[in-house]
Amino acid sequence: MVRKGESSVARQLKKLTIEIPADLLERATTASGKGVTPTVRRGLELIAAGGAYGRLRRLRGKVKFRVNLSELRED
Repeated sequence: MVRKGESSVARQLKKLTIEIPADLLERATTASGKGVTPTVRRGLELIAAGGAYGRLRRLRGKVKFRVNLSELRED
């Protein structure tokens, strides 16, 4: 699967052999409503996103911006 903005050459896939408890895999695939590969990919994406959210939370209170509501409403 190639995502928007990626070429098939730029994205390399790795084939893995992993051991996962059967009940965990069943619960995860049931929850996602998808097969094993999309479920594992989504899980990895969530872990990666969690790291990014953590970095964003550390910026809390350190980034200042101004919003002019009247300018935003002029659309």
